This record gives sequence, C-alpha cells and structure tokens, in this order.
Amino acid sequence: MRLRRPSRPVRRALLATAAAGLAVLAAAVWFGRPYPAVDPEAAAARLKTEAGRAYDEAGLPPGTAPLAGRVETGSCYHRGLRSLAHIDESRRDVHSFVLRWEVRGVSAAAAGAGQDRTRARLAAAGWRLTSENVSDRGFRFEDPASGDTVSVDWYEPTGTYEVRAYAPCGRVPDGFDAYAWPSAEWHPER
Repeated sequence: MRLRRPSRPVRRALLATAAAGLAVLAAAVWFGRPYPAVDPEAAAARLKTEAGRAYDEAGLPPGTAPLAGRVETGSCYHRGLRSLAHIDESRRDVHSFVLRWEVRGVSAAAAGAGQDRTRARLAAAGWRLTSENVSDRGFRFEDPASGDTVSVDWYEPTGTYEVRAYAPCGRVPDGFDAYAWPSAEWHPER
C-alpha cells in the first residue's frame, strides 16, 4: 500500500500551523515566563500586616521604636534569552516590594522568644521554611500561595533584631510611581 502525498492546501495548512507553533515557542524562549500582575497597594498591605505581626511577636519593651519602616520597591529583570540582551537593565514595569525594620540592643533570650512566636505562627499558617541560620540566629519562611517571604534575624554583636517582609516581582499598573507613593509608610501599632 502506497501512502498518498497530501494535497497542496493541506501541506500549506500544515506548514502554517508548524510556523505558528515555532513562532510561539521562539517568543516563549526569548521573553521567558511573564511576570504576574501585582497591585502595589495590596502587596504593601500584606507586607505591613506581616511586619506588624512580627513586631508584636517580638515582645519588645513598650516605646521601643524600630529603625526604618517603609515599603520599598526592588529591581526586577527581563526573563528568558532576552535577559542576555539586557543584562543589568531593570524593567520599569516590574517591581518587587520589601518592608524591613530593625531594633538594636535586643538580648539573645528576648530575640529567641520573639523568633519562636513568629516561627510557630508562620508554620501553623502553612508557610514553608526555606532557610535557617541566615544570621547568628535566623530563618526565612515563604508563603506557597503568594511567594511572599518573611525573614527574622538576630545579630549577636549589636543585638540587632531584624524583620524583612518581601513580595516577589510583579508587573505594576501603568503610571505607578514608587517615589510618590504615600501608602508605603509603616509604623508599628502599639
């Protein structure tokens, strides 16, 4: 039995389909996985909530004010092979977010107790431990649903207790200005 060669219209359709598939594949390899859209206000609210919980769990003496306390944006870069053409060129439409605070002069015992409270809460909420002993005594947890992370560290030489709440890179709305963003300010509620 001899196979028949497809007709010219069928061959053209097959070639067009193959060309379209290759174009889609090439675009995926060049651009990489797209960043998800992110609402800066929602990201800031999540980070402020986590930073506030960690502040409460730290059990610091009344009136102890942390240093820093502002949601900052971070740089994010191109993905896929396009990143090779744009090395060290951050994207203007994609940002990560971080809220960091620290208090100095915290004893090892107080730091350990605060860290234990935060660790227990995050583990009970289903967050995943991603690293330990980041500092003299520290850890990092990640929320599997959002990719957000919370790090709580303590540095012995200065007794610095540091908390970092981080939201991964996401595509921000057009017109977002990280420098004129009043809701980025954070102050612990006590």
